[in-house]
Amino acid sequence: MSVLRNLESKLADLVEGTFGRVFRSEVRPVELARKLAREMDEHKTVSVSRTYVPNEYVVWLSAQDRERFEGVEDSVIDELCAYLLEHVRREKLALVSRPQIEFRTDERLSLGEFGIQARLVRPPADPAGGAQPVQADHGHTMIYSTADRIRGPVDEAQGRAAAPSQRALLVAEGKRHVIGQGGAVIGRSRDCEVILSDANVSRRHAEVRPAAAGTWTVSDLGSTNGVRVNGRQTSGAAALSAGDRIALGTAEITFELE
Repeated sequence: MSVLRNLESKLADLVEGTFGRVFRSEVRPVELARKLAREMDEHKTVSVSRTYVPNEYVVWLSAQDRERFEGVEDSVIDELCAYLLEHVRREKLALVSRPQIEFRTDERLSLGEFGIQARLVRPPADPAGGAQPVQADHGHTMIYSTADRIRGPVDEAQGRAAAPSQRALLVAEGKRHVIGQGGAVIGRSRDCEVILSDANVSRRHAEVRPAAAGTWTVSDLGSTNGVRVNGRQTSGAAALSAGDRIALGTAEITFELE
């Protein structure tokens, strides 16, 4: 686990250090690393004794973001592959080959948005054959933003992303975080969708998720200091309305709808 933490720190240094001036509010390598690992976990193939994960990834970037990777793209890809390899080792997953990551440009994406397509590609059964690798799982292309503004499968036949019917926002520490259809985990961990710096917030403190009929809820994830909504301690999933104040320890978040 310490090795993975070192890799995360290295990715963070990649943002703040040598390449910090390249990536500002746009797509950052550390965001790509988190979402690549998520796509790996969500496209598992279980065999008799192993759990295989995709080994090929296409990262779609806006034209503006792709320009900002010019000159450092190969270095970033190497770091991302190392991150995925360590994730595989830690989670005891299986790969049929070393991860391969390719960057491509999609003019339909806006600045700060990116798509990821994960594929499990295995070699031909006949070792003497010269056939092309067999694609075992196309997966889905997922659209993300640096603030998780949009998260939905791309309709590849039509070339359009499925937009959420209702947008939820969390205002915390002076920042607005738009929550995707899959919800968001709030905490101090870098793996969270909404990251807070308050020391009274647990690493994975709470989760905001969509519920029935377009409503939203917040749930405590076993935090140390609990969750309060409008001053009341919550138990289980608590319904949220626009303007509600969510307190995580001493950190206060405002829930909004658009």
